[in-house]
Amino acid sequence: MKAFYGDLKLGILGGGQLGRMLIQQAINYNVTVKVLDPDREAPCRKLCDEFIVGSLSDYETVYNFGKKTDLLTIEIEKVNVDALEQLEKEGVLVYPQPRIIRLIQDKGLQKQFFKENNIPTAEFQVISSPQQLKESRIPFPYIQKLRRDGYDGRGVYKVIDESYLTGAFTEPSLIERWVDFEKEIGIIVARNENGDVKTFPMVEMEFNPDANLVEFLISPSTLPFEIQQDAAQIATKIAEDLNIVGLLAVEMFLDKKGKILVNELAPRPHNSGHQTIEGNTVSQFEQHLRAIFNQPLGDTACLNNAIMVNILGEAGYEGPAVYKGIEKVLKCPGVYVHLYGKALTKPFRKMGHVTIVDADREKAIEKARYVQETLKVIS
Repeated sequence: MKAFYGDLKLGILGGGQLGRMLIQQAINYNVTVKVLDPDREAPCRKLCDEFIVGSLSDYETVYNFGKKTDLLTIEIEKVNVDALEQLEKEGVLVYPQPRIIRLIQDKGLQKQFFKENNIPTAEFQVISSPQQLKESRIPFPYIQKLRRDGYDGRGVYKVIDESYLTGAFTEPSLIERWVDFEKEIGIIVARNENGDVKTFPMVEMEFNPDANLVEFLISPSTLPFEIQQDAAQIATKIAEDLNIVGLLAVEMFLDKKGKILVNELAPRPHNSGHQTIEGNTVSQFEQHLRAIFNQPLGDTACLNNAIMVNILGEAGYEGPAVYKGIEKVLKCPGVYVHLYGKALTKPFRKMGHVTIVDADREKAIEKARYVQETLKVIS
């Protein structure tokens, strides 16, 4: 592939913070980057070689954008897959492959894939109507998820008992048996076209209960080696069963009995891998590029303890972003601030992240708590 020579045209569908950090790495590889996003103020707009405003779900827009690239990748799954399949037929490299994006767009198909490939996951049932929900075989409490378009906690509803059915989704969905989990864990795995596969060390996650998204992440995990090994083997199996080219984030639960259950997949760089920029030999963004360029995959070893804190817009504030307390945070050694270039804040919007690295794990956690308490995005 003609990467590293300046004439490879890489297209990214989506211009958010994941695309932004991907571009920051692609610059080192001398690649021309084009971005398509519906928001003319998207975080990628000033970093790429060409920024095009347009719908990611419109066939013609995605097709015409892709025709002018050599290789197309995504930073969001909600894209027009029909256009990607046509581009693939016409010789444009699309990674991850359109069939994988189609599978992961639909949580019902994703769960079916787990079942067919003996991937451990919570018991589930696909639901197509409110009546079917009332007659479900899964006992209360359970989680209802929309099959399509849910993200960052949207499209997820906990049904505790029969009284909660009135607030349930009426669109096509699936329900999952409630998992009484000990810990939420994650593994990021990469696979290139040659079939080489590498996993990043397992991480432990804490979620914001209000926004239902990752707020706090610890790397590397201190859970038993056997659990970490099992998680890596599961992630590797999924990547190989899919034959994916690119990066795959595998979100999992560790239940009270020590069993790992796969929750969801994301075929792209992921919030649970941001700490790799400072915390690992290779970052998830560089690894994704290496994978889609079919280059040797990088060493994923941890360089240090790394804690990642998501910087979310504070509740009650909406408007031009003000980063209160940033000077205090920047005084701390081993603290790295990443702002996403979003002009406007709103409650729980991802405005940036901070990675804290320290040879002492407890000190790193202590600093991370300080960052959480000190750095506030207001307006």
